[in-house]
Amino acid sequence: MDFLPEPFRTILAFVVVLGVLIFVHELGHYLAARWRGVHVERFSIGFGRAIASWNDRRGCEWRVGWIPLGGYVKMHGMEHAADTPPEPGSFRAGESFHEKSVGDRAIIVFAGPAFNFLLAAVVFAVLFATVGRPVGSTAVQSVVAGSAAERAGLVPGDRILALDGERVLRFEDLQRHIQPRAGQPVEVLVRRGESEVKLIATPAAREDGRGVLGIAGGAVERERLDPFSAVLYGSWHMVVVSGQTLAGVWQMITGSRGAEEIGGPLRIAQLSGEVADMGILPLLTFIALLSINLALINLFPIPILDGGHLVFYAAEAIRGRPLTARAQEYAFRGGFALLVTLMLLATWNDLTQLGVVRWVAGLVG
Repeated sequence: MDFLPEPFRTILAFVVVLGVLIFVHELGHYLAARWRGVHVERFSIGFGRAIASWNDRRGCEWRVGWIPLGGYVKMHGMEHAADTPPEPGSFRAGESFHEKSVGDRAIIVFAGPAFNFLLAAVVFAVLFATVGRPVGSTAVQSVVAGSAAERAGLVPGDRILALDGERVLRFEDLQRHIQPRAGQPVEVLVRRGESEVKLIATPAAREDGRGVLGIAGGAVERERLDPFSAVLYGSWHMVVVSGQTLAGVWQMITGSRGAEEIGGPLRIAQLSGEVADMGILPLLTFIALLSINLALINLFPIPILDGGHLVFYAAEAIRGRPLTARAQEYAFRGGFALLVTLMLLATWNDLTQLGVVRWVAGLVG
């Protein structure tokens, strides 16, 4: 996209990134609805007036709206509550959303976030199989002055091959061997230039009692995986990133982490343009990370979001009947208010990050 001016590159990257995420999310709902026998009336990417639309042979309207900030799948009968009769002549018996069991409805709702998780796992797997999985090498980048490594004679550029005769392939292997050996001499085999050198290092003890050599980790290298291993590690990496994201959210809730990291569409657009300029690999990784975030956000137990619907269905399964219309209405109002508040916070953070707030403050003050 180098042929485009900067603002247009950012806008195009933002539309592509958001379009992929929304399409995959809504595709999950669509395919699950088809699987459970629910007729889909409309599949829309974007909101507002349609800039393109067509109908397939099943009667589903596919459309692209001019506001690329979301999307939706409109399922037959979903606008009617379970106890509200539909208009005569428009009802397709057996294909209505509310005719289905609570389990079928939960599957349809959960499929959206599930497909976002799946997208991330697939992207990671493809990257690990083609470009390679990032691993920390055992190359020494720097040595801390006065450290155990410096006293042993380690210098930047050395590549650690073995510790006490055990081969080490990654920096994590080195850490696992050194940490429990504080104060114990360790034989270090390194490659220096074209030769191999044996050194004796005695790890120093940190405050927590673990051993440390005093070297900076090696540069990240990439290890190409076979297809099976790529799928396995890609799926696991998706789980790890999901856990790290949830941990970050919990830290914000408990106050140990600032809420200024919450970003909205403006920051996503900015990052999309910056990452797109770095190449296809960072862009695909960015899409995978955003896909995980989108899945987790949608699973939060907030009415209006997929997670809120799943909470309603869980209550229905336990009670044997749906929650009352009044209870659902109040819950949706509260959920909408919460989402608006979060969106305002995210927009404020975006404007602050972009310097708009500082610029306006300078004009008035």
